[in-house]
Amino acid sequence: MIEAFLAAERQRIDQALARLLPGEEEWPSQLHRAMRYAVLAGGKRLRPILLRLGHRIAGGDPEQVIEVACAVELMHTYSLVHDDLPAMDNDTLRRGKPTVHVVFGEALAILVGDALLTEGFRLAARFPEGEAWAPRRARVCELLAEALGSRGMVGGQVEDLQAGGALPDSQRLRRIHLAKTAALLAACLTAGAVLAGASEALLARLEAFGREVGLLFQIADDILDVTGTPELLGKSPGKDQAQAKLTYPKVFGLEESYRELAALAANLEREAKELDSEGVLPALVSYLAQRRA
Repeated sequence: MIEAFLAAERQRIDQALARLLPGEEEWPSQLHRAMRYAVLAGGKRLRPILLRLGHRIAGGDPEQVIEVACAVELMHTYSLVHDDLPAMDNDTLRRGKPTVHVVFGEALAILVGDALLTEGFRLAARFPEGEAWAPRRARVCELLAEALGSRGMVGGQVEDLQAGGALPDSQRLRRIHLAKTAALLAACLTAGAVLAGASEALLARLEAFGREVGLLFQIADDILDVTGTPELLGKSPGKDQAQAKLTYPKVFGLEESYRELAALAANLEREAKELDSEGVLPALVSYLAQRRA
């Protein structure tokens, strides 16, 4: 069930992304080609899926927020393009293809990230269209900016870099993952609910749930960096160990990381069943805990 749901969601989101991104021949064409290369190379589309799920759980129609869902995918892809740069993770493979700086050069890759982030906020500020949506659009932009900025993803990236080679520290590890990964995932789920007019109580519950989903995703990602292959992952495994990064396997060991993943997944599945009576959210939690790529 969940595989079919995710495949359908990815297809719908990919169609919308292809429509919303500037055309390859539109000036400046090299930049737009590189933007489309980065975004349309594939990917899990987890963040836009969570935004659409949050909207539905709060009583909305997911088709009303397809453009905003695409906006968060542009924002996420910006972070990947910059993460792969030589000054950051210096990776040459992403989503099964050479990274943007390998194909288009480092300078253009920096500008691709800048353009994707900006275009993402343009879409979030515009859609859904209509004056009645304006207060909710403004709140969504604030949520996303906070999740992406110095108190969220960028701050987490900074500490992730600073923690390279550091002694194992579970509290620091959790802080990094909550900011670098979980903040945006939680904001996507919450933003979708904001656009549906959710109560403050539901928003708080979804935000807390989304942060724990972010931790779940990152623990699985840390494990896959040890156990995965380039063919399955679509990116280079072993980067964390090579760069002496602070990860769950480094702090707790691989077996304990698996146990932590299973325990967190069990707790989140129980909460998900209360949030989503249709069963999609619990199935998604299970899928994320067991993913192999």
